[in-house]
Amino acid sequence: MTSAQALLHALNLLLPGLMLGGLAAAISKLLWRRALRGVPLLRLAGWAAAAATLASLAGLVLAGRDGAMLTYLAMILASAGALAVVGFGRRIGA
Repeated sequence: MTSAQALLHALNLLLPGLMLGGLAAAISKLLWRRALRGVPLLRLAGWAAAAATLASLAGLVLAGRDGAMLTYLAMILASAGALAVVGFGRRIGA
């Protein structure tokens, strides 16, 4: 495997988590426009993407392969959890 192929494999592993985080943050900002007015989109997207990417990597380690359906479910739940904590964290307990 060449270094270019290795880079493409790494990018293909990370890209679903990054895309999911960005899309989830954008949709959250549209749906909860007033509630998330004070939270920057990049902050939401960064935390959601990081959580989804970590879930993807954990799924790779636990399942031994990439692309398991349980891994995708974990990515969605991790992204949603990160959005809830970052976006509504101060208001959840109040």
